[in-house]
Amino acid sequence: MAVMSSSDVPPGVFTPFRSLLLETARASIRCGLRDGRPLSPAPQGGPLAEPGACFVTLHLEDTLRGCIGTLEAHRPLLQDVAENAYAAAFRDPRFAPVSEAELERLHLHLSLLHSPQPLACADEAQLHRRLEPGVHGLIFEAGGRRATFLPSVWEALPEPAAFVQQLKLKAGLEADYWSDQVRLWTYTTEGIE
Repeated sequence: MAVMSSSDVPPGVFTPFRSLLLETARASIRCGLRDGRPLSPAPQGGPLAEPGACFVTLHLEDTLRGCIGTLEAHRPLLQDVAENAYAAAFRDPRFAPVSEAELERLHLHLSLLHSPQPLACADEAQLHRRLEPGVHGLIFEAGGRRATFLPSVWEALPEPAAFVQQLKLKAGLEADYWSDQVRLWTYTTEGIE
């Protein structure tokens, strides 16, 4: 039997917690600057205490500054937000750690993931037809490699063919790669800014 988690709740459930989620993320980055570790948030009840998965994306002005997340719910959502905010600020290998001078200028975006659903496709053309641009996030796994694009990536890659090709490149595969071993999942997110 599947365990109910905050990843399974209907859209909009976390809207009342918007301020708390964002402040937890920012406080975790502050804690990282001050103490070199993520914030340990105070326990909460309700959906924030349920296992949840999220991505935290940081922008400085209009430039990506970090993005780290979790695909599978395995800890309380509020803790996942704190850990991923810290990781986006200090552990994203594409960027230097966030500095004190950048903190107040950072724009934080939280993507709260709903449970990924397996997607069986016979070929890439079928995958393109089944994807909903702007709605679906996609997890692509093959050959021991795995990568995901959040639904927000559709803003930069609005065509399914380009979306899938770039995701395969992100996974370290060729853009035209396809095999019987490809495993796919789609998911949706609730965005909080």
